[in-house]
Amino acid sequence: MFSTVEDVRKLLSEGKRLVLAADEGLLASLPKGEWIGGTIPYFMTDEGGKVAKDRLFVDELPAFVSSIGIKTYAELELPHIAADSPDNGFSVVILPAFSTVHQKYAQNAPTYDGLFMKSIVGWVSGLHLSDLGNVTPKVFAGPTGESSSDKAIVMHVGLPKEYRSRISVVNIFEQGIGDEISFPVEGFQAKECLINGQKANLFDYLGEKKIDIKLPLVADFCGTLVNVSIAGLEEKDKLVKFYAPVFEGVTYRFAKPVANYAEEFGMAVPKIAGRPAFACNCILNFLYGELEGKKTSVITGPMTFGEIAFQLLNQTMVYLEIDKVV
Repeated sequence: MFSTVEDVRKLLSEGKRLVLAADEGLLASLPKGEWIGGTIPYFMTDEGGKVAKDRLFVDELPAFVSSIGIKTYAELELPHIAADSPDNGFSVVILPAFSTVHQKYAQNAPTYDGLFMKSIVGWVSGLHLSDLGNVTPKVFAGPTGESSSDKAIVMHVGLPKEYRSRISVVNIFEQGIGDEISFPVEGFQAKECLINGQKANLFDYLGEKKIDIKLPLVADFCGTLVNVSIAGLEEKDKLVKFYAPVFEGVTYRFAKPVANYAEEFGMAVPKIAGRPAFACNCILNFLYGELEGKKTSVITGPMTFGEIAFQLLNQTMVYLEIDKVV
């Protein structure tokens, strides 16, 4: 739901359990309750992509959920998220962008014990791009009303035995047929790399090959394609920055070009029965695809600074459905 503060306050007064996305001021004005939230002003709605600081996006949990647990996690506590996640249910994780927990989760989540045995989804909170450098992304814990720019907030949701959760990822990018690129060091930035096994400077390579940096690097992890999007170029230091980390020893290629974001997403999203329990899409898809006012599918939710389907993803759409077991 794309709602007003008054509507959300009413839901909370009725004891609803909510996952919220909105401007910081709106989240800070809400009463305490069983909710979590993250800052963002970009959304995919029933009317198409929108930028709004006066509305909240609301995911209301079904009444049949069996348990709710809301916890904050500091940097050293992040590995416990998977262990704390219910065996039958799911966990929604929100990380504040540019924080240490954002970086550490992105780099280390695939190594957390049991991560891929649980249903873990979520997103990276952000800000309006015009506020970069002036505003800090936040997450909110509804039970206390407190916000944080350096901790993760997680809602662990248990389901009755007759229900199951299921995570889907929509990635419209495929590996291109260009050069193989690998990195000697993992991280959110790179200078040196290997191009087809030969040492090179990535900044120089992008210029020489006239690479469209709106296209992500794509790696194939045992059949799962994972994007790493370029955040910026620093000419002085010949440095390339990323929205997610590259990993040592992994082979990347730049993605094949996409002709039309909105059409590609429309074709890529499978037909689903009803709305998912949770969904988010990437701010880069919103920007590069010029999605303001355009519908990509029946799926709605925040447009975020990163998507979580177990690990951190870039330039994808992530959604979670709850199925009743027959």
